[in-house]
Amino acid sequence: MFAGAAAAEAELDREACAYNGFPLYGDVQVVESFPDLKVQIVDSFPDLKVQAVESFPDDCGQWRFVESFPDLKIQYVESFPDLKIQMVESFPGLQ
Repeated sequence: MFAGAAAAEAELDREACAYNGFPLYGDVQVVESFPDLKVQIVDSFPDLKVQAVESFPDDCGQWRFVESFPDLKIQYVESFPDLKIQMVESFPGLQ
């Protein structure tokens, strides 16, 4: 039971704000298949608080949603996510 939590934690690089080498900031594209990460939107206890921005998504948790040339491709799922996110208006970042 704890091995799964430890493995998930090992994949999350808090210092670099990355998951499995993928940055958790920058230009993000929502896809239906072949994502870099599967994410679940939650209201409490997220792994990452995400702030949608229009320009300069340079800080941890800041995502600019794009249709092409993404830094990260995500797929929304209801179960078994790689990462749980909460959409916020301010103070994005890892929890």
